[in-house]
Amino acid sequence: MTFVHWLQHSTAGLLLLAVVGIALLLYMIIRLKTEPFIALLVAGLVVALAAGLPVSKIVGTAQKSSTSLLETGFGGILGHIALIIGLGTLIGAVLESSGGAEVLTGRLLRLFGEQRAPLAMGLSGLIFGIPVFFDVGIFVFAPLVYVVTRRTGKSIVLYAMPLLAGLSIVHAFLPPHPGPVVAAGLLHVSLGWLILIGLLCGIPAWVVGGLVYSLWIGKKINIPVPEEMLAAAPGEAANSANSTALSDSADSSSGSAGSSGSAGSPGSSGSPGSRGSSGSGDGKPSIGLVGFIIGLPLVLILCGTFGSLFLPKGSAANGVATFVGTPGVALAIAALLAFWLLGFRRGMSKQEAAELSTKALRPVGMILLVVGAGGFFGAVLSATGIGKVLATSMSAGGLPVIALAYLISCALRLAQGSATVAITLTAGIVAPLVEGAHYSQPHLALIAVAISAGSIIASHVNDGGFWMVSRAFGIPVRETLASWTVLETVLSVTGFVVSGALSLVI
Repeated sequence: MTFVHWLQHSTAGLLLLAVVGIALLLYMIIRLKTEPFIALLVAGLVVALAAGLPVSKIVGTAQKSSTSLLETGFGGILGHIALIIGLGTLIGAVLESSGGAEVLTGRLLRLFGEQRAPLAMGLSGLIFGIPVFFDVGIFVFAPLVYVVTRRTGKSIVLYAMPLLAGLSIVHAFLPPHPGPVVAAGLLHVSLGWLILIGLLCGIPAWVVGGLVYSLWIGKKINIPVPEEMLAAAPGEAANSANSTALSDSADSSSGSAGSSGSAGSPGSSGSPGSRGSSGSGDGKPSIGLVGFIIGLPLVLILCGTFGSLFLPKGSAANGVATFVGTPGVALAIAALLAFWLLGFRRGMSKQEAAELSTKALRPVGMILLVVGAGGFFGAVLSATGIGKVLATSMSAGGLPVIALAYLISCALRLAQGSATVAITLTAGIVAPLVEGAHYSQPHLALIAVAISAGSIIASHVNDGGFWMVSRAFGIPVRETLASWTVLETVLSVTGFVVSGALSLVI
């Protein structure tokens, strides 16, 4: 009984309990290959029982369980993010199926010319990555990378890395992607502030990693696009169209006016909504419409954030700004407009819209389960007092919260590979540290960004994204480690350095 009392009430005992809980979590995920949401659930229950929490507090009673840690931990975070992730996924699906990615890339290639094609690919990832998941972005843009590489005769690494940097930064730092939304929910930070701080930290990281490093490594590693990948690109017409876009871009960069069509249609040919007559001349939406759908929810959320600060309290204008700036409402407005402007108005049937929605939302269920279980694990750590013990130990060691958050996130990322799991678990550990500390919203956003930065460091063989990049672009493992793994580390470190520097002045 002496050991049990020490474990549940002493600083050293609670810290040991936290370490054992996290070790159990990682062992189940890495060695036993347990689904992350099950591992988080089991680890949370084990820690709660070992910490001596009453069973009624952990799971409730047969008559009432709504106030239990299990339900409030799951429901508290899911109530905040489920709507955002679901609506964001639908917007991305409609944009992808309508050919918006090709429109965006084609315009950027014309604007920057063949010599700056890596910049165009990087901007494509950065912009189009806002509404689509990382893996979706890879498979949408991969055929375009193949064609650009074949056209220029240079290394596929030169064009793939800037694209991947844009997709990775947006996926890690900006809503409506699961990681940053989870961090915002657990740390109680406004999504408007997270968007602003995410851009302030993410864009410099993208410039350093996606442009400077990617251009350097693209010249060092010379890998042509494999012939089988060119053959697998959907249709020769798509390849021809992209080649024409590059040819036109070279003409426009030397003074030719150039028209504003899109660059080919890999990945969208025959997809719902892609056969209408409105939009660009080739049946795809205009660049203005694509930009409008992508930017609208971000603008509305920012209007809500700053409207609450600068508009008179209780005024009609304040109420309108708050309503339309609520993330769920802003994304619902954008989703409805996306389905109408990019879908139904361009020939998509109700059946096709339903099938598209079902397919897009299918993977969201597992994401929400992981996030909910992570919320429960974080609630357990808070209820046991482990969070306060960590805060006390950290203060004694003089380590700032933002640095601790980054290091924990890095460690979890390296150990188990998943960025979403790393963010969820780290935010759950850090949340008790910031409670009652009176941090401002911008400072909380910086902590959330630091967590997100740590979650993408050194993608290696235990990360599904590593293999996705290697296989999608035909890059051998050794070269993937030298390019993609180092790129992710550069993005991570730069993002954290910027967030740490801003934390000193905000």
